Amino acid sequence: MIYTKKQEIISKKIDPNSNKGDWNNWKWQLKHSIKTIEQFEYLSGIKLSDSIKASMKKTFDHFPLSITPYYLSVIDFNNYEFDPVFKQSFGTPSELQVLKSDHQDPLSEDSDSPVKGITHRYPDRVMFHISNICSMYCRHCTRKRKVGDVDCIPSKVDLLKGIQYITETKQVRDVLLSGGDPLMLPDDMLEWVLQELTKIPHVEIIRIGTRMPVVLPYRITDDLVNMLRKYNPVWVNTHFNHPKEITTSSCLALKRLADGGLPLGNQSVLLADVNDCPRIMKSLLHKLVQNRVRPYYLYQCDLSEGLSHFRTPVGKGIEIMESLIGHTSGFARPTYVIDAPGGGGKVPVMPNYIISWSTNKVVLRNYEGVITTYKEPDSYEARLCDRNCEDCNLELKFDADEEIAESGINELLSDASDRIALIPENNPRLKRRKNDV
Repeated sequence: MIYTKKQEIISKKIDPNSNKGDWNNWKWQLKHSIKTIEQFEYLSGIKLSDSIKASMKKTFDHFPLSITPYYLSVIDFNNYEFDPVFKQSFGTPSELQVLKSDHQDPLSEDSDSPVKGITHRYPDRVMFHISNICSMYCRHCTRKRKVGDVDCIPSKVDLLKGIQYITETKQVRDVLLSGGDPLMLPDDMLEWVLQELTKIPHVEIIRIGTRMPVVLPYRITDDLVNMLRKYNPVWVNTHFNHPKEITTSSCLALKRLADGGLPLGNQSVLLADVNDCPRIMKSLLHKLVQNRVRPYYLYQCDLSEGLSHFRTPVGKGIEIMESLIGHTSGFARPTYVIDAPGGGGKVPVMPNYIISWSTNKVVLRNYEGVITTYKEPDSYEARLCDRNCEDCNLELKFDADEEIAESGINELLSDASDRIALIPENNPRLKRRKNDV
């Protein structure tokens, strides 16, 4: 177990009778979470001015404070104003600045919720909110509208409504357990959810989205891992934003999960003055893959209320991706996405490597600026696909997924569709046509 001198000092300030075993106990950590400015000052030794404290009290009245003692110990108390962990956990008065472009629910998660606890945005997968609480309050959280709700864990009755929806919606093959943080549930409650989901024939994989390896790595116990491995395939997605967060304790938590056979991914958020630097981002990605964590997404910061000070231009994200492509391993690069406001889903945003193309050639450039061409085939015979799979000579003799009607751009590309255009609602030109009739 890890117990640094700094952690011992914080631990003894919290409870003079505490020891290494207490510090490494995740329930002890939760019990002693820092929730006031006075606690923060006492444990860190940092003295804030009266004016700063007054402004911060207003912020925390609206968006509460909660930091685990472990995550507090990762902050550099001698340089806290510039520390990336401090910026993600303590907050600033800027959180009270709500812009016209900000939204309470920027991703329309509540609108895409057919039953309580379920967000169903994509055809074949759902997000299942099984916990309303987190071990700490991240200042950049896209669900800040829910921060400060009365802490509660959904009852089995509430969870059964979500499980029933998934059971009845047969196209759902992928369930993401989210919250809050799913790992705030006791092991037996989480296992019950996994048992119920694995009984559903059409559910192929279950994912758990958690920040525990980052902010409370002691939650990743042997008992938890042994329970999770019984329900494979279970994937675990973490949320590291800065290489400083990958501590010895975090590495041990990730090792437990990986050694337990659980595939690991990571989702980072691009945050101004935290990780908006190509060198920082590359260091983070390299540390992740060293710990057997596959970088999955790099998110553009959402348009949630109070996050404007965290947002960067999209161009900064493209610059970072440009610095990664060709300069590090392909599996070490995340996909940079904007989660489209209004529930449009994740839209990949990448540098443009196609310069031009014609009938016979595609002109490309690589990461070095080298311009080259790819010769298109001369004799490719287009196969008309009318979705009559029984008569197709491709190898399709397997238990295929239930056919889902094409929509959006996919419908325009389909040979089986007669649609030639997608026209926005309230198009002025069509309104004029109707008026002319």
